[in-house]
Amino acid sequence: MKLPAAIRKQIYKIPFTDFLMIEIIFLIILAAVFMALAVVNDVKERIVPNWLNFSLIIFALGFRFFYSLFNENFPFFYHGLAGFGIFFILGNAFYYGRIFAGGDAKLMIALGAVLPFSTIPTMNFKIFAVFFFLFLISGAVYGFIWSIFLPMKNFKEFRKELSAQFEKNKKKFYPALIFGILLLAAGILTNPIILYFGLIVLIMPYLYFYAKAVDENCLVRNVKTKNLTGGDWLYKDVKIGNRTIKARWDGLSESEIKILRKKFKSVKIRQGIPFTPVFLMSFLILVWLYFSNSFIFEMI
Repeated sequence: MKLPAAIRKQIYKIPFTDFLMIEIIFLIILAAVFMALAVVNDVKERIVPNWLNFSLIIFALGFRFFYSLFNENFPFFYHGLAGFGIFFILGNAFYYGRIFAGGDAKLMIALGAVLPFSTIPTMNFKIFAVFFFLFLISGAVYGFIWSIFLPMKNFKEFRKELSAQFEKNKKKFYPALIFGILLLAAGILTNPIILYFGLIVLIMPYLYFYAKAVDENCLVRNVKTKNLTGGDWLYKDVKIGNRTIKARWDGLSESEIKILRKKFKSVKIRQGIPFTPVFLMSFLILVWLYFSNSFIFEMI
């Protein structure tokens, strides 16, 4: 039974015109459950199964379609389809830009079918923009926290790797040092803003060395070939006879894993940090902001 428009506006504060509260809540719960499952798999196995992402897409769009069909409310489906299309472009851009792994990109695409909460296109674009902003901020904070705690597991080895990275890349450090000092001098003599840029230039090489040390020392592991799964990232190219198995962004194929198992007991694999918690955190914060009628939607 559809609630009267006056009651719906009072409940939501933001216009939902043609939606029932139960439909929106169902989509939110559906996405939250699937993302929680994705987080568990990502943390334990370092992989987001395709069946999770594809199931979320099918359930979200399927629910929108059948609700629209039976209630003659087709904007409910069309907006979900539009969100799916927009996030399909975003997910692929992140994937081919080598920011996301395949599972993360598919999860982003799946969320596109869920996020349109309104029948008003401009409101949906605001929702997309707020989610994207929250995702970037949450991702930056999350990555920073991981980069602090990962080296603590084996600090002595990490310190050696950090020194090695400095020795290996010190030729890149000196130009930045000289340029940074020049900017500092220019900032002192002219504009304080230039002084800040000088500080950034001086700090950047250290951040680069630190990130490289975290990557090499904390995110590379020897993995038994019997435990390899499709999509695992090789640390370096592996040559077997006349064939070279490349360390590609899309990871190992099943046929390549079979070849490695025949020749090696273990190989070095690069493991990324589990990024799905950022999706869940950003989504839950977005839902809270939206239902609390946050001013942030008025600012966009």
